[in-house]
Amino acid sequence: MTKQRVAVVFGGRSSEHAISVATAGGVLGAIDRERFDVVPVGITASGRFVLQPDDAERFQLVDGRLPELAPSDTTVIWPSGTEDHHLRAIAHDGTVSDLGEIDVVLPLLHGPFGEDGTIQGLLAMADLPYVGSGVLASAVGTDKEYTKIVLEAAGIDVGRYVTVRPDEFRVAPAEVHGRAAGLGLPLFVKPARAGSSVGVSKVTSDTELDAALEIAFAEDDKALIEAGVTGREIELGVLGSLHGSGTRVSAVAGEIVVSGEGFYDFEAKYLADSPARTVCPADVTDAELAELRRVAKAAFEALDCHGLCRVDVFLTSDGVVVNEVNTIPGFTPISMFPQLWHASGLDYGDLITDLIDQALEHEPLR
Repeated sequence: MTKQRVAVVFGGRSSEHAISVATAGGVLGAIDRERFDVVPVGITASGRFVLQPDDAERFQLVDGRLPELAPSDTTVIWPSGTEDHHLRAIAHDGTVSDLGEIDVVLPLLHGPFGEDGTIQGLLAMADLPYVGSGVLASAVGTDKEYTKIVLEAAGIDVGRYVTVRPDEFRVAPAEVHGRAAGLGLPLFVKPARAGSSVGVSKVTSDTELDAALEIAFAEDDKALIEAGVTGREIELGVLGSLHGSGTRVSAVAGEIVVSGEGFYDFEAKYLADSPARTVCPADVTDAELAELRRVAKAAFEALDCHGLCRVDVFLTSDGVVVNEVNTIPGFTPISMFPQLWHASGLDYGDLITDLIDQALEHEPLR
């Protein structure tokens, strides 16, 4: 059988660049080499597409050290139209080489300029199949405000929040403080369009709000102030339809357990010893699991997602409250999304194959 050629794209311009590189390390080490040839394409922090070595070890997260792209003088050129799916490389001396015809693209990008519909639009213009959601679902799923707007319209509980822009905060800070006060304490302040808990602060008094907003505004020109929700932090994995299966939700849920006053921030996820830990599968009743899975499926479909999504919720005494969704979730072998599917009977390598097969089965998404 002729192997299919997969362009694995990682890195990117966002503050989650290094996590994307670590994700690529996991995928390069697990992808089915009997079925797929791989062309690793890195995106530098300045946005240049560069050819990378097909070396999983080069991109591993080891002992808390975030990996980096390998130095490269070889620029990757995307197809210039819908009738030519060949990737090409231009070396430092101007020599052009053909990297072969690409059958499918696997974006492993997190945050702006990768998860937000931008690269999805580029791939759609070239009529290239790609893993994951289309332009609209990617853009909406990346924007926490618009995710909440869509989910609320679908009858899904998202909790209380207010949206703040830098100008209104600087012109009328008292008004912003008043709106935040209506949410009670504690509060969580987040950039609207960032992931991996980058720029997120927990606010336990009004005096902490200004600094938290400045941290969020350093990542995005829109911030959300969210009311704290009393409940268990639960995550579920969702996959799109394959061979007519319909939307699939992981058979188990995962839980983020935080002790003390901490929360599941960037360092807790990737770098340091912390009061946070993950539990998979979560200890929930059959009835709770059924409701969690129903809400995750409803959120995936309300946002018109494809391919994959992780849905993060709070399980409260009054029901399930969706916190946010992630259309390209963390995908290292130890990340929650692969853990959820491993516990559901789909191991890491087969999960990668499933995602690629979904992309090949469906028309290129717009």
